[in-house]
Amino acid sequence: MFLYLSHNFYSLKKNILGQSIFLKRIIIAIVGFITHKSFRSKNFKIIGSKNLINLPENNVLFISNHQTYFYDVIAMLHVFNSSVKGKIDSVKRPKYLFNPKTNLYFIAAVETMKNSLITKLLAYAGAILIQRSWRDSGESINREVRSQDPSNINLALEDGWVITFPRGTTDKTKPVRKGTAYIIKNNLPIIVPIKLSGFSDVFQRNGLKILNSKKSFSMEICKPLKSNFSEKSIDEITENLENLIN
Repeated sequence: MFLYLSHNFYSLKKNILGQSIFLKRIIIAIVGFITHKSFRSKNFKIIGSKNLINLPENNVLFISNHQTYFYDVIAMLHVFNSSVKGKIDSVKRPKYLFNPKTNLYFIAAVETMKNSLITKLLAYAGAILIQRSWRDSGESINREVRSQDPSNINLALEDGWVITFPRGTTDKTKPVRKGTAYIIKNNLPIIVPIKLSGFSDVFQRNGLKILNSKKSFSMEICKPLKSNFSEKSIDEITENLENLIN
């Protein structure tokens, strides 16, 4: 009886975005087991995941270059969860998927995550859905930032770890957007840069197909930054991000 009540209470518990934590665990596990074969491959190299071990439980912002719409984040779900369970630079044994970290979030555009049932499920794995103010459906636009978007990002940082892609696009010729600089200025999080390489050669850029499983790809988790961003302007922080992403 106690186990039933405990399970029932846990299944009803929600995170700061109003998502069922129980359902989020299930989705992360399903996505993880389906994609695990790709990331346990000898062609996937993980560097520096020891830098995740002593991070605080909240107010940590991961900044990364962006190569694919979905597999960038899926890879991070694998690496982050494996590392916090003590497996350094390895995701070979997927036991970490039975009890994944649930206060892990990623910033994603609404238009990207609403296209299909699969992307909607992926969104439930931790997406902070934002409405881009500069682009929509492949067209350049100019609109006001939705008021709830910064608030949701702030809440997610208060609760845990947040992944963001400062360019807001997989097109590496585009500039870093100032939105990430505002997140940093307003929250003063610990910043952890991530460098992805080869993902666009292995995975479909805007879908879930595997293009070439024989090519090498990698993820490098860099040391947390200790710069005092509170003393820098938005333009200065944006310039710093541009250098880090490059």
